[in-house]
Amino acid sequence: MPNRLARSTSPYLLQHADNPVDWFEWGPEAFAEARRRDVPVLVSTGYAACHWCHVMAHESFEDPQTAAEMNAAFVCVKVDREERPDVDAVHMAATTAMTGQGGWPMTTFCTPEGAVFFAGTYFPNRPHPQLPSFRQVLAAVGEAWRERREEVLASSSRIAAALGAMAPPAGDVPDAAALEAAVAVLAEQEDVVNGGFGGAPKFPPSMVCEFLLRHAARTGSDRAAGLAERTLTAMARSGTADQVGGGFARYAVDAGWVVPHFEKMLYDNALLARVYLHSSRATGNAEHRRVAELTCEFLLRDLRTPQGAFAASLDADTPVPDADGTPRAVEGATYVWTPGDLVEVLGLDDGPWAVELLGVTEAGTFEHGTSTARLTRDPGPERERWERVRERLAAARADRPQPARDDKVVLAWNGLAVAALAEAGALLARPDLLLAAREAATFLLGVHRVPGEGGARWRRVSRDGVVGAPAAVLEDLADLAEGLLALHAATGEAHWFTVAAEVGAEVRDRFTTADGLVDVADVDPALSVARAGAGSPSDPSDGATPSGTSAAAGVLLSLAALTGDEGFREAAERALSVCGAVAASAPRFAGWGLAVAEALADGPREVAVVGAAGDVGTAELHRAALAGTAPGLVVTRGTPGTGEPALLAHRGLVEGRAAAYVCRGQVCQAPTTDPAELARQVGVRA
Repeated sequence: MPNRLARSTSPYLLQHADNPVDWFEWGPEAFAEARRRDVPVLVSTGYAACHWCHVMAHESFEDPQTAAEMNAAFVCVKVDREERPDVDAVHMAATTAMTGQGGWPMTTFCTPEGAVFFAGTYFPNRPHPQLPSFRQVLAAVGEAWRERREEVLASSSRIAAALGAMAPPAGDVPDAAALEAAVAVLAEQEDVVNGGFGGAPKFPPSMVCEFLLRHAARTGSDRAAGLAERTLTAMARSGTADQVGGGFARYAVDAGWVVPHFEKMLYDNALLARVYLHSSRATGNAEHRRVAELTCEFLLRDLRTPQGAFAASLDADTPVPDADGTPRAVEGATYVWTPGDLVEVLGLDDGPWAVELLGVTEAGTFEHGTSTARLTRDPGPERERWERVRERLAAARADRPQPARDDKVVLAWNGLAVAALAEAGALLARPDLLLAAREAATFLLGVHRVPGEGGARWRRVSRDGVVGAPAAVLEDLADLAEGLLALHAATGEAHWFTVAAEVGAEVRDRFTTADGLVDVADVDPALSVARAGAGSPSDPSDGATPSGTSAAAGVLLSLAALTGDEGFREAAERALSVCGAVAASAPRFAGWGLAVAEALADGPREVAVVGAAGDVGTAELHRAALAGTAPGLVVTRGTPGTGEPALLAHRGLVEGRAAAYVCRGQVCQAPTTDPAELARQVGVRA
């Protein structure tokens, strides 16, 4: 019989709807039941594309005996970390504090009030040389709760006090010296052999590269430009990049970027499409332009939902039928090749050539004699041959079993996708990409914005056009506004700016405390207990996506430039002061905060293009403005007499011709009607 998760909107929770575990979703019902039964709460947190989550589910949650032990001693709660980042953040902080490491699946045990007292990640349900079995953990925790309750409660109190004492570090807004110092630290951490920073595992440092590109644009630094170019090129040719279908896997398990962890996430690909686009804009690098375009095409082909928004991810595993037809999850099966595969698909002429180009070996670079595809060299003059081969391989691969898709729509990640597609549509002259950005934004505004007290409120997730219950967190609103502002810049349509300004005001009004921005406006009671009543958590560190704080800082700074509202700018600077403390000690985890600080150091520059709609001169000036590389450049376009945004107010034509005004703090240089002069003023590469 399906359990309670059958009513969920989360594909991850639905994967567990037929488990014999008596799962609850996170919420007051579960904690009330734990109090009624006087048992601990077992919280299992993961996400749909997670390989080891699937392994633990198969070993433990599908096993009737293990499920019976779970049901007897605990109230069991299953959490989709992508739906509830607030739960994930607090419980991950507890897990790392107790064990020194984190990851998913995450297994935590807490009191019926919500205080965590034991935690870990993956527990096997079989003999293991280093880890206890999951059933051993269940027995030990249950025995401790029954026989040593006072010790358990004392432990939970200590952990809650430690979590409650965690606060964003104090710091300063990164100035020119701090930004230069961050580049120096990154240069020391560069992997000069393989590209990127640090060793294995290697995650794509899209936000760090964004900072480096902005620093190079502002200062002319060859060192920053080189760091970005080498990293982006290494990733573009790696096994982490899907050489056949476009897009990127979440990370590489090795330092050489050869073997990916095959899940493909919307947020990674949105961020990477944008930074490759910005690199090609700054340097003219044609390879980076192709990567940006292929990544955008991957978003439209593989992640776009029927409603026009974008799904969260593709699974790491592919269901491959056994000899008896039973599907078996095999990691990466869709994507890997043998030399024989390539010769079979491409023939004796192109097959051996592709084997050499893609680094496919007889021994294999992955598992069971298979290899990931990576470009071992730039195809150069053979680029057209490679494109023909790539299309044939893509057609052959489409006939293989495909990974499952987590088709829930996450507000924050869709905001990032809107930003990438809007900019790519404008810069690559791809109306289809710009249309996709419009349609996704329209969906988000129509479905994820719901009536609430004091006006509209936002929800984090939806599925099949139906909005879910979890409230939007800070990153959702900030990334949504980022996408809307990019769409406004690309189209000149005022509606997107209007909503972005409303969202920015909500960020400033509902997510700001005396200590700065917080990640959650309304704190969950059980999470408050887990943090000793300390209120909403706030983590300014950039991870796989911009932190809520750094994303909000960028949006607030852009809104200040467009509106002239100093309140937005002051809020942005307060947020950046918190990001600055992270940047000073660990710039690899402050990439977006540093990128926003580069915009602040440059002004940011603001461009108001004024001219008749449909006028050729207006369009040429608008294209020149969008091609600008000035850090955090803010662009708006309108007709004479437009009053919103305020940057357009009182700007008119020049001798009857369309004109562009380049400003800082809404104080403008003399207007120009010459696209070439405008391009010079906004840093377009000569």
